[in-house]
Amino acid sequence: MIGIIDYGMGNLYSVSKALERMNHEYFISSSPEELRKADGLILPGVGSFKDAMGILHEKGLVNFIKESVAKGIPLLGICLGMQLLFEESEENGLTQGLGLLKGRITKFPGVTASGETYKVPHMGWNDLNLINPSSLLQNIEGGHVYFVHSYYAKTDNENVLASSTYDVEVPAVVGKGNVFGTQFHPEKSSELGLEILQNYAAIVEKKVSI
Repeated sequence: MIGIIDYGMGNLYSVSKALERMNHEYFISSSPEELRKADGLILPGVGSFKDAMGILHEKGLVNFIKESVAKGIPLLGICLGMQLLFEESEENGLTQGLGLLKGRITKFPGVTASGETYKVPHMGWNDLNLINPSSLLQNIEGGHVYFVHSYYAKTDNENVLASSTYDVEVPAVVGKGNVFGTQFHPEKSSELGLEILQNYAAIVEKKVSI
């Protein structure tokens, strides 16, 4: 069963409805004790990195998440939830993240190398370009997914499973071991996004290996 981590800054409705549509069992909780019953975890997120980390600390979820990952429990971060997986973010001052993946979250510059400005946030549909193989992207050959974000991850290429381009190369799907993240919203990305969630559920249910 998948546990959706509720810390007050996630799009719980759309994620839960996507899992319902695919007939996957889930529950929503902010309690580490309750969430320990889950076979896999989803960390959604919308809003400020700094605020999110503050709430996760207050609720005792930081240590819980790290302990769960160390035990081999699969974890999927979505949008802000993906960014929280990294070491730190520059949003509203430097803030330490969960540190499960190496890298820093930084803001789109909004200006190209030639001096042309472009819109920030990055909002709307964009290409998904596969880079490294992963069970999370099994049977997926690319396509379009839906983004809404002003910050992106700077990380080692080995962590990047798929990317998109928005002036800079944006890590769109990241992963290492049992830790995964999508910068876009799979639950809002039509059939392609649902297929990614389906793959994650298969990992949680141990139908495929990580």
